[in-house]
Amino acid sequence: MSESTMATVTTELTGERADLLQVLSNARHFLRFTARDLTDDQARTRTTVSELTVGGLIKHVTSVEEQWRTFILHGKAEMDWDGADFASIPPDVLEAFAREFRTLPEETLDELLAHYAETAARTDEVLADVDLDTIHELPKAPWFTDATWSVRRALLHIVAETAQHSGHADIIRESLDGAKSMG
Repeated sequence: MSESTMATVTTELTGERADLLQVLSNARHFLRFTARDLTDDQARTRTTVSELTVGGLIKHVTSVEEQWRTFILHGKAEMDWDGADFASIPPDVLEAFAREFRTLPEETLDELLAHYAETAARTDEVLADVDLDTIHELPKAPWFTDATWSVRRALLHIVAETAQHSGHADIIRESLDGAKSMG
């Protein structure tokens, strides 16, 4: 979905739903903007002691958005983890989680950004009509203190993850070549 199409979706909505989708669109924009003009090698480059890279963050945020969109539609049943502690999460699930932060040699930044745009479009379509007050049980995990979340709360989590990782990407990018997303 292009930025102009995303703008059409959010302008057709009103009230809280329009506000939520606009905030998410803005966070997505800054993450994509941070990746502007990077080569594939630059998108894979670590610039801090962290393992994070701009490409890896885009890949992770895409995965997070897909996961929470699934939760919004189906609840925890479609999630690939449900354990009270890290030891109860299957090793292949933990490895898949770690892999989503890495830009693999065969992956290109353009492909990662295209997948992110497709994911955003699907999420926007779901959120245009979904009942924000629907409640789903959360999977058991050491990072949740609640037993349930509303669709609204899951959407706010997508916004928070996107905004947080946009900031991470901005630091990585500025360390890489001095480019800034703002300021």
